[in-house]
Amino acid sequence: MKKFDPTTLEIYRALYTSVAEEMGIALRRTAFSPNIKERRDYSCAVFDSGGRVIAQGDHMPVHLGSMPMAVDAALSEVNIAPGDVVALNDPFAGGTHLPDVTLVMGVFGRDGEKRRRGDAARKQPPPSSRLRVSPSPRLPISASPRPMFFVANRAHHADIGGATPGSMGLATDVYGEGLRIPPIRLVRAGEIVEDVMHLILANVRGHAERRGDFQAQIGSLKTGESRLLEIVARRGVAEAREYAGHLIAYSARLMRHAVEQIPDGTYEAEDWLDNDGISEEKVPIRVRIAIDGSRAVVDFGGSAQQVAGAINAVEAITVSAVSYVFRCLIGGDVPASAGLMEPIEVIAPAGTVVNAVHPASVAGGNVETSQRIVDVLFKALAQAVPDRIPAASQGTMNNLTMGGIDPRTGREFSYYETVAGGMGARANHDGMSAVHTHMTNSLNTPAEALEYAYPLRVREYSIRTDSGGSGKRRGGDGVVREIETLAPARMSLLADRRKHAPYGLSGGEEGAPGRDTIIHQGSSHQIAAKGSWQLKPGDRVRIETPGGGGYGRQGT
Repeated sequence: MKKFDPTTLEIYRALYTSVAEEMGIALRRTAFSPNIKERRDYSCAVFDSGGRVIAQGDHMPVHLGSMPMAVDAALSEVNIAPGDVVALNDPFAGGTHLPDVTLVMGVFGRDGEKRRRGDAARKQPPPSSRLRVSPSPRLPISASPRPMFFVANRAHHADIGGATPGSMGLATDVYGEGLRIPPIRLVRAGEIVEDVMHLILANVRGHAERRGDFQAQIGSLKTGESRLLEIVARRGVAEAREYAGHLIAYSARLMRHAVEQIPDGTYEAEDWLDNDGISEEKVPIRVRIAIDGSRAVVDFGGSAQQVAGAINAVEAITVSAVSYVFRCLIGGDVPASAGLMEPIEVIAPAGTVVNAVHPASVAGGNVETSQRIVDVLFKALAQAVPDRIPAASQGTMNNLTMGGIDPRTGREFSYYETVAGGMGARANHDGMSAVHTHMTNSLNTPAEALEYAYPLRVREYSIRTDSGGSGKRRGGDGVVREIETLAPARMSLLADRRKHAPYGLSGGEEGAPGRDTIIHQGSSHQIAAKGSWQLKPGDRVRIETPGGGGYGRQGT
């Protein structure tokens, strides 16, 4: 690769990152659902013309590490022309779980803009305001201009169909979890393909909110397109592409250096998910990390076979968790590009809980199994670099969904939220309390926004005191969140770390496991961490999340 100017490289790093960040701002400001607007459950990224990630926003780690596989699937299945947007959520074609819908768009130069305008001019007008037709057929593939970049975003939709509101229930296969979308055009030549949109909206709850969120995602992509075209207009496409390549190579060098700082050797660990929600058997995840100079091989052989319940993770999730853990070892402001995974090989046997195959149910793989993968990776690396690894954080996202008919409007509602918990202590610092950690970076839904949007009432939201593990450094405390429904509702919970508590390190104590109850007419009934229940008006669900593990022995 050609030599580069370090100052120019840093300028391009900031430019490409700012594009992804501005895409996120546009998505958040225009989204309809509180889950995207308030909780920021979305991610945005910029890719080069070959589909390699160049830059990502400071968004959800579980999305960002897995999004490259979704973009690769989109490019493999669809010839993306100017003005096209491809949608997908298929977990077995680059997706993660069904509520996370990824949109991908190419960024073309002036020739592409002319082509898009020409297609739009040839499109026949719609016969009525309620029916719109797609544009005329594409030109042959060989005639399509090559995109300079791709932009993509992924957003968690509060419902994508399935048996339970929120699409996070305990289905035993992917068909019961909701609508599965293979890579398919949602927008063609700048116009929404209404037949596709109608098909999607007919299979989800709260279709008006879903349409609004899809349109927000499309607008976010257009924002990214505009900013990238501005960069190209100022600096030229050749330099913009060249420095995108330099950023990827730079990230790879940083990762190789980080791996070199880990002593050569083999480090093994095991941790467990409590159960899969169908059986009470614990579900082991095992890892073997082999470090040899600047290379790392991460082998999940020996992990449980895929299970009936909804905690199976697809390969994209496992790769994403590995990427996150090793990126944590670099420190500083490293470009979040494709180069980060160049020195790392991931072995995840097909048919296991860390690389599930069709038709496994996968709703919890994205949110629960991803967290346990992080825990087991850190547990193994603690043997090699103990002063740099934290004790286990809460290890769950405590996924809570409620849905029914809002009596104020007569329309369906679907509420989804993850609940924060305790962070694991580190060698020199206590763990933080009441925060999202590791594979999630979302916020809470403010009580005011929640009560405005849904027939729900927040009865308690507080820190769960003394739930962090004791030690020389104490683990962070979890959260208590109690919500009352004001209408009949179907509630689902998908959580973990209720039996196997977050571990401490170097003599630190475990964090307190989580606990969940339903309060009906003043009586509390403890419930399982995975399942669905019918609630009556006045019923409350109370989530007490785990604390983080402690670090070091007290008094040392």
